[in-house]
This record gives sequence, C-alpha cells and structure tokens, in this order.
Amino acid sequence: MKLLVTGGAGFIGSAFVRMVLGDRKVRELVVLDKLTYAGNLENLAPVANDPRYRFVRGDICDAALVEQLMAELRPDAVVHFAAESHVDRSILSPAPVFETNLRGTFVLLEAARRNPAALFVHVSTDEVYGSLPEPLEADENFPLRPSSPYSASKAGSDLLALSYFTTYRVPVIVTRASNNYGPYQFPEKLIPLMIAHALEDRPLPVYGDGGHVRDWLYVEDHCRALAALLEKGRPGEIYNIGGNCALPNLEVVRRILRITGKPESLIRFVTDRPGHDRRYALSSRKIEQETGWKPETDFDEGLRRTVAWYQQNTGWVERVRSGEYQRYYEQNYLNREAEIRRLIRC
Repeated sequence: MKLLVTGGAGFIGSAFVRMVLGDRKVRELVVLDKLTYAGNLENLAPVANDPRYRFVRGDICDAALVEQLMAELRPDAVVHFAAESHVDRSILSPAPVFETNLRGTFVLLEAARRNPAALFVHVSTDEVYGSLPEPLEADENFPLRPSSPYSASKAGSDLLALSYFTTYRVPVIVTRASNNYGPYQFPEKLIPLMIAHALEDRPLPVYGDGGHVRDWLYVEDHCRALAALLEKGRPGEIYNIGGNCALPNLEVVRRILRITGKPESLIRFVTDRPGHDRRYALSSRKIEQETGWKPETDFDEGLRRTVAWYQQNTGWVERVRSGEYQRYYEQNYLNREAEIRRLIRC
C-alpha cells in the first residue's frame, strides 16, 4: 500500500504515521505538511530513517505541488489530516480555517479526481454536530449544527468531500472523531495544557463552570480506527469514532491533578469563550459493527500514559513553547526537500 498523508507532522497525523509504518503492508508513505505552529517534525523522528517514508514540506492549497505528488506517488489512499484545528484560534482569526480546511480540501479532492486513488479518507470532528442535550448521541445521520468558525469549516469540507463521491465517484470516506488526547499533542489543547501547568505549579485555567462535556478518545485508538477503515470502510460513507468516555472538563482537570499529585487550589475559573458548545456525544455503533473496531484504552490508563510522557519529555514541551522545534526542519530536512522537489520536476 502507498499512502499520502496530509498534516502528518501534527498530533494525530504523526501518531497515524508512526503506527502504520509498523505494518509491513505499507510500501511507501509520503507526508505533506506545511509545518505551521502545530506541525512538528520531532513527532516523526522515530520513523525518520525508515526507507519507506518521505517528508515534503508544502501547503495543501498549493495545487501544483499536490498535483505533482499525486501523479508521482499514485497513492492507494490519501489520508487527509491537514487542518487548522483550534477553536479559540478560529474565533480570534477565522480566515485561516476556511482557507486551509475548505480550499485545501478542495485542492486535494480535485487532484484525487484527476489522479484516482483507491480511497480518500477525510478526517473530521464531532464538533460539526454542535452541542447536544442529554441523553442524545449523534449518529452519522444527525443534523449538522456547527457553532464556531472551525467547526463550520469542517462541516463544509465534509459536505464537499461527500459531494465528490456523489458527483465524480471519488471514493471518499468521512470520519468524525471525538476529542483526542495522548503524547505529542501541542500544549494549547485542554489535556496537554493542564498537564504542563500542573507540572509547573501554575494556575490551571478552566472555562466557565467547567461543566462542558467531551468524549475522550486515546489517539492510538483513533489511528487504529482509521487503519480499519482503510481495509473495511465503504466509500461514500461517514463513520463516527468515539471513545465512549464522556466527562466534564472539570473532572478531567481534577484527574490530572490527582495523577500529578497537585492540589485542586491550582484551578482557576476564567470567562467562557463565545459560542462554547456544552456537550458533545457520539455513537460509534456503525464503525464497530462494520469493522469490529472498538476503543481499547481506558481513560484513566491513557491519561496516566499521557502525563508520564509529558513528564519524561519536558524538553519537547519547551521547544514547542519557544518555537525552537521549528529549527528541526531546517537542520534535518531542508536539503532533503530540495532534492525531493528536483526529483518531482524530473
């Protein structure tokens, strides 16, 4: 199998790349990543010397580059992670999420239409369903009610991808996962941010009353689900991927404090963000029935593993915070990228 993975230097994308390169079925894998603030090639250091792996720095909105890669690689599947994915950033500056998430997806779909791949897996989010009152769970037919510029851009890209299946028969699968957590996550999301603050005895900022409910999915379980869909997923379908672990944010923060041995007095309640969805909830019955996949990682165990990783990798956290990690590309990949581009032109 030959794979093109967009956004493969990000948190979930890099976890997927590290996992699938452990499978002998993968013959060649190319990562295309722009290396924005959340893309970090240190996340891919464990596979950097694998002869099946190549990295190309580039923007999914660059139609010429995407077309060249698709024509050269002729992938069996495109796994599309690349996205501007932070809600707070989308509220402060909406333009980038629509440029990357909508236009970038369009560019990839156009290239896939002209260079047919076996499968186009569009990785999306449960946030497209909006806030759900208890006891509702969103299945794949649930109405879309995005609340933020980020979730609206993802809902739009989901529909765009599905339209390419209906109109052009591009073999698209759309996945919608719940909140991921685990090692290598950029420390602006809830769990890594709270871990970093707890380890440094800094205040832990919690939005509103902390009662916002999220379903938590360990990143390796998410990657296993995507791998299962590469083998058993049906084109034209949507698959929800949930962790079956819905918890209020405040409870998650308290568990982090217990694991790190820090006092709850570090919690600081701060003004809620605009349009903050109160509750997300997914039904994953479809993927479980069609592929046999189920989440395997208990939340407390996954959280302990995550805390331990951040305790053991304080240097990674500091490089991410300072921007120093971005030099890794210049030191390790600049000449390699120039050579790859030369080969593509040839």
